[in-house]
Amino acid sequence: MNGQVSKPSSSGSGSNWQDLRPRLTSAAVLVVVAATAIGLGGSVYKVLITLTMTGLAMEMADMFGLARKTWRHILYLLWAACAGIVASQGHWTQLPIFPMSAFVFGPALWCGNAVIVAAGAALLWLRLGTETGIWSVVFVIAVVVSSDSSAYMVGRLIGGPKLAPSISPGKTRSGAAGGLVGAVLAGVVVAVFADADGGLSTSTLLLRSAFWAALLGVVAQTGDLIESAVKRRRGVKDSGTLLPGHGGLLDRFDALLAVAPLAALISLAAGQGAGFWAVGPDDIMAALSRWIGR
Repeated sequence: MNGQVSKPSSSGSGSNWQDLRPRLTSAAVLVVVAATAIGLGGSVYKVLITLTMTGLAMEMADMFGLARKTWRHILYLLWAACAGIVASQGHWTQLPIFPMSAFVFGPALWCGNAVIVAAGAALLWLRLGTETGIWSVVFVIAVVVSSDSSAYMVGRLIGGPKLAPSISPGKTRSGAAGGLVGAVLAGVVVAVFADADGGLSTSTLLLRSAFWAALLGVVAQTGDLIESAVKRRRGVKDSGTLLPGHGGLLDRFDALLAVAPLAALISLAAGQGAGFWAVGPDDIMAALSRWIGR
């Protein structure tokens, strides 16, 4: 995701916002497509996630110089696509075969495959494998989108010291703070709607959802920075050109790739009918006891 930039000068403020229109247009299309797939679930959602995993794999292969139309390039895409199909069918125990065997593509692409498979499987699990399916995915996406949007707006309006100038010169500390606040607010709002009839007190729900939203917000910005570092090392500005104003799928979903697996992991400790945002210390200890007992 494209992050925050320093405060514009008075002479160039107009040009500093020139990419806002294509960003909003792309975002609107993504929202419609994603909302439709998440709402419908089933085959539509499975196909969307699998296609997205394949597209991410294509950009990853391009970034690391895997020549197109070669057998290795085709196999790398099939590795991600097949992993998506296996996960969509609920064959979770077979899923690790794909990232474990992807070492044949070399260390960098091996790591890339592991990240893509983990994120795709997590999104499938959150929607199709949890009782709070739709809300689980909405919480994750709301936190990621709000973090990115808030960071973008606050960074451009306030500017100030750079967050990590050697990795992503455009990102600012003010934007990072704004992104964290945005993530927490979005998470709390979704949690309140999702748990309208839940068993937790309002104060407990707010505290727990704010905590998990903040953690996911930090992870989202970390994922953004990691992708920026990879692109800088590879000497590319964007991972692709599919999404005007954003770049490629990796540019748009870098934070989601980091956040989704963590959210899915947290969801394993959630009680029956509860969302992962409601998980507390007792839930985590109980889950650990169950896993150790096995």
